[in-house]
Amino acid sequence: MSNGLDINKIRNDFPILEKKINGKPLVYLDNAATTHKPRQVIDKLQQYYSEMNSNIHRAVHTLSKTSTQEYYKVRSIVQEFINAEYFEEIIFTRGTTESINMVSQTWGRANLKPGDELIITEMEHHSNIVPWQMICEEKGAKLRIAPMTDDCDLIIEEYDKLLNDKTKLVSFTHISNTLGTVNPIKLLIDKAHSAGAKVLLDGAQSVQHKKIDVRALDVDFLAFSGHKIYGPTGIGVLYGKKEILESMPPYQGGGDMILSVSFEKTEFNYLPFKYEAGTPNIAGTIGLGEALKYVQGIGLEVIDEYETKLLKHATERMKEIDGLKILGNAKEKASVISFIFDDIHPNDLGSMIDLHGVAIRTGHHCTEPIMRKFKIPGTSRASFSFYNTIEEVDYFIDSLKKVVTMLG
Repeated sequence: MSNGLDINKIRNDFPILEKKINGKPLVYLDNAATTHKPRQVIDKLQQYYSEMNSNIHRAVHTLSKTSTQEYYKVRSIVQEFINAEYFEEIIFTRGTTESINMVSQTWGRANLKPGDELIITEMEHHSNIVPWQMICEEKGAKLRIAPMTDDCDLIIEEYDKLLNDKTKLVSFTHISNTLGTVNPIKLLIDKAHSAGAKVLLDGAQSVQHKKIDVRALDVDFLAFSGHKIYGPTGIGVLYGKKEILESMPPYQGGGDMILSVSFEKTEFNYLPFKYEAGTPNIAGTIGLGEALKYVQGIGLEVIDEYETKLLKHATERMKEIDGLKILGNAKEKASVISFIFDDIHPNDLGSMIDLHGVAIRTGHHCTEPIMRKFKIPGTSRASFSFYNTIEEVDYFIDSLKKVVTMLG
């Protein structure tokens, strides 16, 4: 038992953690890229395909009714998880990327005009850069960038300077996938609203670590992915305030997003189905519900406290290694450490440490502007989950020392 967590019990819930890599026990420190799945999620997926597999909505037979009921339950689970006011505010997507693109291509097309401005930050993932570049180019709007310090804290004064009566939307990450920076989201949201702008929060790296209350935050949109919160791949969520979603045009056409179709006119369905064209990822959605229940069973406050302990221990131990530089030393950080050596390429380091059974991420992490800012090709990144242990962190550091000695 550690900080309210029964680590042995938790680790037993994740079958892949029993795997050996190159003859060594797997030490998985690539959780910012994707998290592993507990047996509860795996079993739920198997149950769906073996006991209730059917398309939803459009049938009266037993399998369809069962799968439809299971699918519908998850919307309420997500609603409770983020404290949304209405279940209609929960839209199922393929993930954070599609959620952001959906807002860009629906709200953006309906509301942006030449001369309007959008604001993002210097630490954004490509998924929160490219969709806004695309819609700005299409509509003649301008994309403004809020800078950060060399320690990778957002410069609030510079953010303030960008806000004006031309600002229509601000979109920023809650937690940087590369730097671990935790942004002061309530402050940023309030400032944007004072300027009359809407706000989209990229929660891909935060919903699995910290409690998000969309009503307390008063955020207009929230995007996150299932596979980063111990759920299946290919499923995600877009939350949007009901009145905003109702005012937006559909994203795609076909399937259950219609009420009626004729060759003369199509009448669109009400929320949330208006934004869920075609057959959805039924199994993925049901698996996501199981993952959220699993996380709720542990408690996000307990998870955050334990992962912060892992982060602090790893940060202190990495200071033992000569030549190692940590990229991202914000005042508030989540459980991500990106690091570099002047004379060792990240890919070489990642390949060599894999021989010790340690999985880390190397490269630009879909944040090329950050790499350009610091004039580096990429970083090595270790990211932690509540199923990691202090012993794994120590093994990672000891293995890193051996690899650095060999490569250096």
